[in-house]
Amino acid sequence: MPRAGLSPDAVVRLALEVVDAGGPSGFTDLTLAKVAARAGVAAPSLYKHVGSLAELRREVTVIAIQELTAAGTSATVGRAGADALHALADAWRRYAHAHPGRYAATQIGADPDDPAAALHRAAGEESVRTVVSVLHGFGLPDERVIDAVRAVRAGVHGFVTLELGAGFRMREDVDQSFTVLVDMLVAGVAALASPDTAQATTGSHR
Repeated sequence: MPRAGLSPDAVVRLALEVVDAGGPSGFTDLTLAKVAARAGVAAPSLYKHVGSLAELRREVTVIAIQELTAAGTSATVGRAGADALHALADAWRRYAHAHPGRYAATQIGADPDDPAAALHRAAGEESVRTVVSVLHGFGLPDERVIDAVRAVRAGVHGFVTLELGAGFRMREDVDQSFTVLVDMLVAGVAALASPDTAQATTGSHR
């Protein structure tokens, strides 16, 4: 039965429902046809409320990034150093498990040259600021902050992606392995904060 009162916001909410229902591949598999089916209308009817699938995907991405940022910010309030980084990583992992489709959307970077991506860029920048705030607690020099942000993001995302894809099938405790991963990231960030380490690692590998 068609849903009455469709609006741009309602279409985005329906898209989020489709993404959530699709599990880890929910965002990748998002189509206007699936949203229309959930709304009980023909796909062309959605064009009254959304310009394109790309626009709808961007709306979903912005909401997902904002949610992930809020989760990380809340988890790290009043924490610093290793404690804050563990709390941030745990928050990201919890969000990924609770909303795997939305989590996949948070990994899409905004086109820096696309005027239509302004809200996407703003959401991404706010997300990065949350991580930077945590990493500043390690005393990182400014020129190493982005390196550390990328390393932390890659480490946590790689683990979570393998986990969601059933990549860890051995009997050993996965939670313990995640703690070890974050301990290693903490050690790596602390090493970057050391001037001697920074000099030794600067060079052709960057």
